[in-house]
Amino acid sequence: MAAAQIPVASDAAGGSTSGMPHSLLQFDDDEALSTHVAARWIDWIDASARSGIAHRVALPGGRITRKVLAATAAGSTRRGVSLAGVDIFWGDERCVAPDDPESNFRLAREALFEPASVPPARVYRIRGEIDPPEAAREAEAKLRAVAGAKPEEQPVLDLVFLGLGEDGHVASLFPGAPAEITESRLAYVPVVGPKPPPRRVSLTYAAIAAAREVWVLASGAGKQEALRLSLGAGSTPLARVIAGHPRTLVFTDIKAR
Repeated sequence: MAAAQIPVASDAAGGSTSGMPHSLLQFDDDEALSTHVAARWIDWIDASARSGIAHRVALPGGRITRKVLAATAAGSTRRGVSLAGVDIFWGDERCVAPDDPESNFRLAREALFEPASVPPARVYRIRGEIDPPEAAREAEAKLRAVAGAKPEEQPVLDLVFLGLGEDGHVASLFPGAPAEITESRLAYVPVVGPKPPPRRVSLTYAAIAAAREVWVLASGAGKQEALRLSLGAGSTPLARVIAGHPRTLVFTDIKAR
């Protein structure tokens, strides 16, 4: 089923106002959401490949991510669209081994990389098994090298996928995080969060704001209030992302309004 796109107020330059997202796309269920997002992403990957340019993306974790990645693997195979030109990074990673059930890398490997034959050389995983500050530095160096970012520049991802937590957190940017996290100009930082496993590495607000597009996957019970606050006058991490990025698309099966 096609998405119901809800228009929001925007300024003359096409940006958002009042902290509202550029677009909110509503779906009846997570199956419709996953199918739509996968098809839309495959279109972008295909267009990039036809133009001969790489496509840089950061993936999240979570239940809805598994469904989106599985739909992407199936859809790309069916359409004959190769993912060989996609450079894959992460929005965040738990500090666990890559085969741990909590690993976001493992989720992506099982749902996307193996079914879609993604070249391992294009996968830049965050090494959650090493010391978190070192893992963050290494992840930043990889992203900067691939993106060709100068030391004073933010590396630019084409697309950042974000999930949504019940407290409004995105990536591993949680409410109440200290300024050393929220104001960091680095691309990746080590984080100690309130949810297990607590030690993580996350993209920063600055790195997310530098991306060409941000796609939020908001799905699941218990997140209605977080989404409502994020789309309104709330101060959740998602609200901050939306306010700082006019090309934020929110895909949801939650009745937010």
